[in-house]
Amino acid sequence: MIDETVLLESRTMRTSVLGRTEVLDKAKTLSLLPDGLHVTTAMVAAYYEVSIHVMDALVFDHRDELTVNGYRVLTGAELTYFKQVSGLNTRAAALALYSRRTVLNVGMLLRDSKVARQVRTYLLDAEYEVRTRPVDNLIHSPSWEELDERIDNRITDVLGKTVVPMLNVLIETSGEQRRELISLREDVQQIQLKLVEHDLAISRLQRGQDVRALTGVIGTIDAMNWREFEEHVAGLLRRDGCTDIERHGGHGGDRGVDISARTADGRTVAVQCKNFAPFRHVLSGEMQKFLGASKVIHQADVALYVATCAFTRESLALAAQGGVTAVHRGLLEAWSAGVQLQVLR
Repeated sequence: MIDETVLLESRTMRTSVLGRTEVLDKAKTLSLLPDGLHVTTAMVAAYYEVSIHVMDALVFDHRDELTVNGYRVLTGAELTYFKQVSGLNTRAAALALYSRRTVLNVGMLLRDSKVARQVRTYLLDAEYEVRTRPVDNLIHSPSWEELDERIDNRITDVLGKTVVPMLNVLIETSGEQRRELISLREDVQQIQLKLVEHDLAISRLQRGQDVRALTGVIGTIDAMNWREFEEHVAGLLRRDGCTDIERHGGHGGDRGVDISARTADGRTVAVQCKNFAPFRHVLSGEMQKFLGASKVIHQADVALYVATCAFTRESLALAAQGGVTAVHRGLLEAWSAGVQLQVLR
């Protein structure tokens, strides 16, 4: 059994179990803000039964880690917008927000909270159960994963197209060995079934690995400032074969476009980058402005509006009509994890 001090001392270990936010509800009921997604510093302090001073000290010591995992401080227009969409009533000039993932992160950092210790116990119990659960070596062995398509599919193909038809012919023409041949055919068909089941299991396992590969990607993006975000998007364009990539700096001289580039087949690209808060939406007016800049001023062949949030229905309709590819939060996460944008191919 892993000791809880590993969670307290190892950021890598903490990151590996951050997806298990269900343990929060096992330890104690976690109240959320009206948006159903976030909690405040006071709410986290109440959950873990510690003082605001303790929370402030923890954030000071671990702000980078917490920010990667969803911690944000809203001020100004961003705070005003959040209050409007969430229904929160506060006069504070700044508001710190924690996602469930961040609350779990806090629980792995608080040393002297009984509730935090309970959360860590549930986490380690869940991790121990996964590590000690019996597995089918045929499914989880890396060698079988690597050889699956080359061996399983070939064997299944040979059995289905050659062996079973041959046995059918022998059964029809045989006398004394008919019963043995029928039994052999049933054995072969059982092998086929096992191979198909194995193929499905490998596919499910691979899909699970693909999902885990995304873990932490969007959190890292959320922690970027606007310059880092533009650099990140420029890097994705470069990775996908674009050339002549130029960042325009966002100082008024960009004429409504943050990045320009050229695809591998020579088409011009115009990109707008917006690292908005996750709960925000790209509005129709913002899309209309980019549509004019990318298509009218820059006359781009490919227009990308890349945002760390969702788009309103109206802005998506405008994008579709004007030929703009709306790279929303989910698509951005997949793109960042290695999936190439269709429009750049």
